[in-house]
Amino acid sequence: MLVAKGVTKFYGKLQVLKGVDLMIKSGEVVSIVGSSGAGKSTLLHILGTLDHADSGEIQLGGRRVDLLKGKPLAAFRNLHAGFVFQFHHLLPEFTALENVCIPGWIAGTKKKEVEARAKELLGWLGLRDREENKPSALSGGEQQRVAVARALINRPEIVFADEPTGNLDSANANELHHLFIRLRQEFGQTFLIVTHNEELASMSDRTLHMKDGRIADV
Repeated sequence: MLVAKGVTKFYGKLQVLKGVDLMIKSGEVVSIVGSSGAGKSTLLHILGTLDHADSGEIQLGGRRVDLLKGKPLAAFRNLHAGFVFQFHHLLPEFTALENVCIPGWIAGTKKKEVEARAKELLGWLGLRDREENKPSALSGGEQQRVAVARALINRPEIVFADEPTGNLDSANANELHHLFIRLRQEFGQTFLIVTHNEELASMSDRTLHMKDGRIADV
């Protein structure tokens, strides 16, 4: 479902990724672990088309996403990939419901359809009574669940999560770990997660170890 071949990335003269090969199957929860500076987040951002590789090939759902640019790339990303980051990146002036709806509106889906899907997701995530709250009125764990709902609104093939529990206390981090597994079990959702959290990595189907810009095992 997601295939990367020979992915490299330089920042100036520093080579951060040194020919990474990777394959993620549909419905898998895969974690990438490794020390700081190993290239984990850089790889995740490139696979999610938020950054570009200097060389290599990336396919998502059978399409060469490394060949897309500009508006076609942005449209493909919005529909086929979801993102959850360490910091929630919710827009403070919008309610939880509106924050979840934004990718659907950008995709041009009918407003009522998007809102119905957003309410369904928020309800499933235990946030039905928080729909009209703005981010400042939500706890950290609630904000991260809103971010998860936003990542899922367009039914993406894969969700990329970059240190998703890094800004949460242990109780909320544990809840998010189990949430990812439930989403895989109930909806077949695919996840690729960069994490330092050993518990989250241990709950994944596979754990890939990065060292010095390479994946040590696949």
